Amino acid sequence: MSKLSIPQGMRDFPAGMVRKREYIFSRIRKVFELYGFHPLETPAMENLETLMGKYGEEGDKLIFRVLNNGLNDPRNIEKSKQGFEKLLEGKNSPDVTERALKYDLTIPFARYVAMNHGQITFPHKRYQIQPVWRADRPQKGRYREFTQCDADVVGSRSMLNEIELTAIYHDVFFALGITQYNLSVNSRKILAALADLCGGKEKLIDITIAIDKLDKIGLEKVNVELFSRGLNEKQVTVINTFLSISGTNQERIQAVKNLFSKNELAEEGIAEIEYLIKNSKGINIQFDLTLARGLNYYTGIIFEAKAPESVKIGSIGGGGRYDDLTGLFGVPGIPGVGISFGVDRIYDVMEELNLFPEGLQKGTPVLFTNLGEEEVTYCMPLMHQLRKANIGCELYHEKAKLDKQFKYAHKSGTGYCIVIGSNELAGKLATVKDLTTGHQETMSSDTLISYLSTRIKNTNE
Repeated sequence: MSKLSIPQGMRDFPAGMVRKREYIFSRIRKVFELYGFHPLETPAMENLETLMGKYGEEGDKLIFRVLNNGLNDPRNIEKSKQGFEKLLEGKNSPDVTERALKYDLTIPFARYVAMNHGQITFPHKRYQIQPVWRADRPQKGRYREFTQCDADVVGSRSMLNEIELTAIYHDVFFALGITQYNLSVNSRKILAALADLCGGKEKLIDITIAIDKLDKIGLEKVNVELFSRGLNEKQVTVINTFLSISGTNQERIQAVKNLFSKNELAEEGIAEIEYLIKNSKGINIQFDLTLARGLNYYTGIIFEAKAPESVKIGSIGGGGRYDDLTGLFGVPGIPGVGISFGVDRIYDVMEELNLFPEGLQKGTPVLFTNLGEEEVTYCMPLMHQLRKANIGCELYHEKAKLDKQFKYAHKSGTGYCIVIGSNELAGKLATVKDLTTGHQETMSSDTLISYLSTRIKNTNE
């Protein structure tokens, strides 16, 4: 029998990890709700045609395709063979695959809006917390299955939405203790102006895909890719000049104005950047000209949130404006803007910076010991009362020596053991042992709830 394993880039989540992840989800969800966003869930799979062509050539390669049923049926073998040959040539083949696991939450959301626009009240604010899948090369902070937390507004072109989304980033990261995060912004309109300067808007995708790799491969290799995409030396020199702009936000803005004199798209993009920075009070925003985001659907402001520099993990969030995404599904004219949190990377950042509260590691707060049938019968109503008072508890599964039961409680992360022996039975008492301090106290069973409530509450604060 081969060694048991799980697919590369996938993970199991034991109880401790689940509790920590839920801690992150709960804080993100709370902020989303405070800003008036409403929940949505979409299927794990979408029709392949819904996803293909929406993420650029690099993204399309990472889509997990789901094979059709019945490919080994003798009646389908020849069709399947031809279909696989098409796939190897980079072409789609409905004979082999018609569905795929979702690559992100934004395209499925746009599909949902296009299908339901007649019933949706605009502007519509939704949030979504679900897993997505990418056939990427696994590495630190990069998985093939991971969870995204998105917040999007559709049906509004107001820049107030971008301001609100920067505030959401700020509030979530501070709620999680990641106070040294970095929030970068740029504009696809400015990048489109760069494409104009390099020969036309058809160059935009080639330029953004290459620039988006700058952090990973460096400027020299970006230049090699730009040449391979058909740009000439003069055009690459213009892009290098653009990417070398530095200084304060204001200095960068002025340099961009000088570079793109009288370019209408650049003027719009710069005006939006200035408006966002001016009105996002108390939030440290960096105007980053190297930020491109390689996805095809962005049209305006783009965001990227990065982990503190002390944690070498890169992006922990991103997003931007997409003003005609539903047009891809035959429903044009619905603008939108959104952001996403990369929960799995945020988890790794919080682990490295030791930001999770200590109490998250604990197991069931209370364990009732098992010293026999009569004692168990006495424990049952007490356990019922504790649970009604929202105090979690469990009963040891069999009669055993106290030492064995205490060891189980310690290993399980239990805080308190309730010992019910013959003396406690006779006097309607309960002995409570604090497993952290070793202190134990015998009391009337009637005072058990108030005693434990106070101590467990103080422990969790």
